[in-house]
Amino acid sequence: QVQLVESGGGQVQPGGSLRLSCVASGSIFSTYVMGWYRQAPGKQRELVASITSGDAPNYADSVKGRFTISKDNAKDSVYLQVDSLKPRETTVYYCCARVPLLSLGWGQGAQVAVSS
Repeated sequence: QVQLVESGGGQVQPGGSLRLSCVASGSIFSTYVMGWYRQAPGKQRELVASITSGDAPNYADSVKGRFTISKDNAKDSVYLQVDSLKPRETTVYYCCARVPLLSLGWGQGAQVAVSS
């Protein structure tokens, strides 16, 4: 089991930006695939972005060009830079650590509120 602690959520104006952070512990971070998900009330949790152990990123079509995932193996951390936020993207964001066919752990969630 991997322990994940998230930070960086908050309220931002439409078009604003946030940087979400997720710090992992419990195993060898550099071997994990890391992902960011979001889940609005009454909806399925959706994958927003992921990054492989080889630092190859993938993004949902809805966030391409606006969100950037990165990681720092020396700090056992993964980040999600979220730019040009829209009110509809007000929701809870979760980080996840995984290896093939197995999720190792989830963060507690970071609330993002986009409003004026």
